[in-house]
Amino acid sequence: MATTVDIPPHIQERCNELGGGVGYALKVLRAQLGDDPLMGTPQGEPSLYTVEIDGDTFEDCPALLVHYAYGPPLLEEGRVEIRGITVTQPPATDDGQDQVLDRGLEEAAVRQVSTAWRRVEAWLRERAPASYASLKAGASVEEIGALEAALGLRIPADLKALWSLHAGVRDVSGAGFLPDNRALMDLEAVAAFHRMQMRFQQRSRSDEDPTWRPSWIPFCSYGVDDRSSGLYLDSATGELGYFSRYAERWTEYASLTVYLEEFADALEAPGLVTGARPGLAGGALVWGPPTYSDPDHPWVEYTS
Repeated sequence: MATTVDIPPHIQERCNELGGGVGYALKVLRAQLGDDPLMGTPQGEPSLYTVEIDGDTFEDCPALLVHYAYGPPLLEEGRVEIRGITVTQPPATDDGQDQVLDRGLEEAAVRQVSTAWRRVEAWLRERAPASYASLKAGASVEEIGALEAALGLRIPADLKALWSLHAGVRDVSGAGFLPDNRALMDLEAVAAFHRMQMRFQQRSRSDEDPTWRPSWIPFCSYGVDDRSSGLYLDSATGELGYFSRYAERWTEYASLTVYLEEFADALEAPGLVTGARPGLAGGALVWGPPTYSDPDHPWVEYTS
């Protein structure tokens, strides 16, 4: 019985994003998996495997780690499905100028994100101890690498910088201190939500107007355990977009740097804020005025 190898639309889209010889490399791998679906390395979970693609084998192709599922319990017998692609080594190039430029832009973004977040953190530590106490420790390089493997894409340097400082918040009072009272998602929640949204997208089969793209990385949500709305970073463009359970999607910020710098500016110069304003309630940063106020912890607008 021949093995059927499926490449879902979002994986085709990922190949287009990576460009170069990635599409051809995946076609070759597809034929190889059809002949030998067990050629990959088992991942410790039933039906899940990874296989490496040597970028030097194909013209203009990076080294890749391809994640796939094979057979029961995830799939039918005799079926393979490609589920993710991670770039592990960029292709070699004779012109290093572009690489130096890209690296310089990444380093600048990391500095800007780190500086803006430190401003926010200092404000919370001094004025909103309940919110400051909700912060989790930063993620390690290994933890972020594992998330990249789970998502099947490269996480931009600016988002890595944020997560290396604090990878989410605890579910305590004051945790939803981001603008619009959103909460920073931890890495486990990011992987689970992205995986769920990609399943929904695969079922909808709507590639012209997708409800979710592989490059969208969620990073904050309506609440610590409430994913009804939030923001994602588009790893293909660097923009931040809004999502909701009603399939609403639009761009809100040009970049993570812009978002965090505006956040820090609003705390340090609240008189210039339009829309929701920063305030304090029970030692927590709360944006308001809130629709419903807690009589035991009344909201007080922060003005200086």
